[in-house]
Amino acid sequence: MTQTQDWWVYQGTGTPHDGIEHLPEAPPWRAFRHGDAPPSDPPQVPADDAQRRHLGRRGQGKAYQAGLRERHLVNLALHLRRPLLLTGKPGTGKSTLAYAVAHELKLGPVLRWAITSRSTLKDGLYEYDAVGRLYDAGLSNAGALRGPGGGTSEPPDIGKYLWLGPLGTALLPWKRPRVLLIDEIDKSDMDFPNDLLNVFEEGEFVIPELARLGKGKQTVMTADRATADVHGGEVACAEFPFVVLTSNEEREFPMAFLRRCVRLEIGPADQDQLTGMVAAHLGEPGVGGNKGSAEVRAEIIAQFLTKQREVGTLANDQLLNALLMAERGLWHTEEGQSLLGDDLLRPLDRG
Repeated sequence: MTQTQDWWVYQGTGTPHDGIEHLPEAPPWRAFRHGDAPPSDPPQVPADDAQRRHLGRRGQGKAYQAGLRERHLVNLALHLRRPLLLTGKPGTGKSTLAYAVAHELKLGPVLRWAITSRSTLKDGLYEYDAVGRLYDAGLSNAGALRGPGGGTSEPPDIGKYLWLGPLGTALLPWKRPRVLLIDEIDKSDMDFPNDLLNVFEEGEFVIPELARLGKGKQTVMTADRATADVHGGEVACAEFPFVVLTSNEEREFPMAFLRRCVRLEIGPADQDQLTGMVAAHLGEPGVGGNKGSAEVRAEIIAQFLTKQREVGTLANDQLLNALLMAERGLWHTEEGQSLLGDDLLRPLDRG
């Protein structure tokens, strides 16, 4: 039975509930109830492909088997309205935690921002297609000049050429906090973590292209492929988003950045966690047309754990690949078992 505590909002059960409504008020230094736009509900849509990939198409939400420490620190981040910085080896399920929290607390689709060495803060906030707007304005003016009386027409509405990025969408005034996954932040340049600090502290930002138009309302696109109203060019959150930042431990971060995060190191999963993850993705052996054997599955999981402990780094998706091919017949031959052990379960840090 899953252990729970009274102060937890996220229980780690994988069963959706409305516990987020019982989250206490933010501490005074993390309260963000401002802005002209009224709060709105996050989109509640059926599980998308990204969620199914991370949480399993069978037993939705059970693929991530949160341990006690994970549940503690997720709830600390929720109570304190602070980003959760996850560190650990590749393939240990860091990004999956964001999907598990969004699923269980019914916070809408995860807003994912994949970081590269070229990522900038503005990429996550918004993008403005100035060239497209000028082109359409030119066509509009040309049409007006050809029409009766000549003259020019108003340029096209600026909002249709501007869309919010994942961070910008997360900072809209939602009634429930959105989940923002900033994936592999250690790939960014040295200044990027510090660039995030002001947005994390203030919970808002200004879009200059809209602010120049005055206090009116502009409708823009969001990272959800929907629309949102922005008043006076200001995007200001009502509830600070649940921000998950992942790092593969490839670099150190500035202390100013670290002190604003709740930090959690994700270690290798144990046998029970792996068994639950596999069942969520592949189904229970011998159930619903699955011809896999529970004994074979347990043996391959044990082999995976032994290699992970004694030989080198292995990722959870390597285990899923090996089990899938075992259940498609490779386990029944010596050659097949060799392929599973030597190739599919080959440690990532070995040549």
